[in-house]
Amino acid sequence: MMTVTVAQEAVRQPAVRALLEQSWALSDALYPAESNHHLDESELDVPQVSFFVARRNGQALGCGALMRVDEIYGEIKSLFVDPSARGLGLARAVLTAIEAEALGQGLALLRLETGIRQPEAIGLYEATGFRRIPPFGSYRDDPLSVFMEKALR
Repeated sequence: MMTVTVAQEAVRQPAVRALLEQSWALSDALYPAESNHHLDESELDVPQVSFFVARRNGQALGCGALMRVDEIYGEIKSLFVDPSARGLGLARAVLTAIEAEALGQGLALLRLETGIRQPEAIGLYEATGFRRIPPFGSYRDDPLSVFMEKALR
């Protein structure tokens, strides 16, 4: 029997570091440095970030973060699932937890940036109600980036 949990957890733990390193390696393999916008542990370990870990039978296999930007919106960061666990619904489960947290914080919008070479991620976001938008915040127009938004209320 498979037990899957998603919970808010500390960023600074070895299992999470391993997931983040896999995520960074994937981004680095797919995109040039100027098109990568990943956050390191110190940037994720701040009060305005809620960090979630998906575990299957206790093993950390996925993660994602909600970074509260202002009173209106939060940004999804570091959503990643270990390749060995893809197809189990972990990314959707982490995304659901992030959305619930955003609603609990009273946010009206979720935004994100992802890359054009990640069609599975884009498909998940579109299937869960995100729509494409122009660059937001400090992002600049980048032909390798896709910017998306979802209204929460």
